[in-house]
Amino acid sequence: MILIIYAHPYPRHSHANQRLLQAVKDIPGVEVRELYELYPDFNIDIDAEQRALERADMVVLQHPMQWYSLPPLLKLWIDKVLEHGWAYGHEGNALVGKDCLWAVTSGGDEQHFALGDYPNFAALGQPLQATAIYCGMKWQPYFAVHNTFTCNEPALIAAGEAYRQRLVQYLMEHSEQAVEQESVHG
Repeated sequence: MILIIYAHPYPRHSHANQRLLQAVKDIPGVEVRELYELYPDFNIDIDAEQRALERADMVVLQHPMQWYSLPPLLKLWIDKVLEHGWAYGHEGNALVGKDCLWAVTSGGDEQHFALGDYPNFAALGQPLQATAIYCGMKWQPYFAVHNTFTCNEPALIAAGEAYRQRLVQYLMEHSEQAVEQESVHG
């Protein structure tokens, strides 16, 4: 199962992230948790979030880029849900072996991120990548949609189709691996 942790502070104003969600919501085996809808008061139900993560084979962290970083509720979600003793540390192995995908949108083009000592968009995912690896997860190549402030409808449709294909491909490969493991062990 793929679990999408979706964090957009202004979901009604999003055209790119909403288009991505519309493209994948109907895929069997995909569950979406919209953090700003679930927790408008920022009071996260840690147990519910951990149970959802336990069901997942792949966790997708989907959000818009905000000043080169995460929306505040997603950061809080990481701080609260990925607890010591559950996600990492002594006996903290709930996420070991799960895949993690960063799905991000940005208003500018990729060149907007060519600033500083590490002028590469992928460097902005480093904190999430390090978090995933620290929790024993397998980091996947990121999925990004740039120029969302100026992209047209055909570009949004194409981005949604590419996102859908990425998730469907993962599910197909994962189910094939499960069948192979069952035939070896069965």
